[in-house]
Amino acid sequence: MAAEEIEAVLGRKLAERDVHDPLTAPGQLLSHYAPGAPVRLNAEAPRSGELYLGFGPGPCDLNLSESGDLAEAAANLFGHLHQLDALGKPIAVAPVPMRGLGEAINDRLRRAAAPRD
Repeated sequence: MAAEEIEAVLGRKLAERDVHDPLTAPGQLLSHYAPGAPVRLNAEAPRSGELYLGFGPGPCDLNLSESGDLAEAAANLFGHLHQLDALGKPIAVAPVPMRGLGEAINDRLRRAAAPRD
């Protein structure tokens, strides 16, 4: 269920974690599941030497969801990133809408693309 759907049922906005609170799970880290390969987000097309993780119709190496279904994209996200990462090339990721599950998908993608310490 997307945050917007939960908020509609509750009749209020969900609380957000205070950045000063201690981390209680690996998913709260800035970089969580960071592939070994560099990840470039919101790419309309791959650059030379990049693998392309698509969303919606169009040519790509792997597609989160050819039909643009956010639930399917969420289900495929980590498996597809792992498959592309195993090929040892930089990964370009197509834009994913910032609505519904797209917000969570984009959050995970930002963490995958975050600089590593």
